[in-house]
Amino acid sequence: MSQQKDFWFRRLHSLTGVLPVGLFLVFHLFTNAKATNGSAVYDQAVAGIRELPFLTVIEFLFIFLPLLYHGVYGMYIAFTAGYNSGQYSWFRNQMFVWQRITGVITFIFVVYHLWTTRFSGNAPSFDMVAHLVSSPFAFWFMIIGVVAAAFHFANGLWGFLIHWGVTVGPRSQRLSAYVMGGIWIVISFLGVSSLVAFKSAGV
Repeated sequence: MSQQKDFWFRRLHSLTGVLPVGLFLVFHLFTNAKATNGSAVYDQAVAGIRELPFLTVIEFLFIFLPLLYHGVYGMYIAFTAGYNSGQYSWFRNQMFVWQRITGVITFIFVVYHLWTTRFSGNAPSFDMVAHLVSSPFAFWFMIIGVVAAAFHFANGLWGFLIHWGVTVGPRSQRLSAYVMGGIWIVISFLGVSSLVAFKSAGV
């Protein structure tokens, strides 16, 4: 692959990770967090999404296609990118490594999540998810997947701001790292709280 093509592929990968995919992750976790208010509230929120006009087109163009590109190209990056030892600081190198590790975990998690929910043949509902997480393996696998996905998004957003010239100095990058750390904690809390709510239902 030529350097110019690789540059634009990586830019598109970075962009899709923040705008369609990242925003959908946040929206999805906020929706799932409604499970903490009970099954009726969650099912009502899901029903509202299912009633959106042109939902299939929206999902395909703005969720599935960007997710497919970001996931597949991200796996290519994860298994071909070298460690940046000596080029960046210790902290940036660690974030680089963890971004690749959580990317692989998130890719596996998303495939599993889509297979067991969206493409399971069953209408999404509180009871369906509660039944799914009644398995200890599924519950803890989804906990790990949610925390990894939240980190991948937050750390990816930190890198996005650097590579797109928003945070160019050490001070702004350090401040951004604290903000992204907070975003990771908040998003993880949303995801874990909803999974605990589903698990507690004991369906």
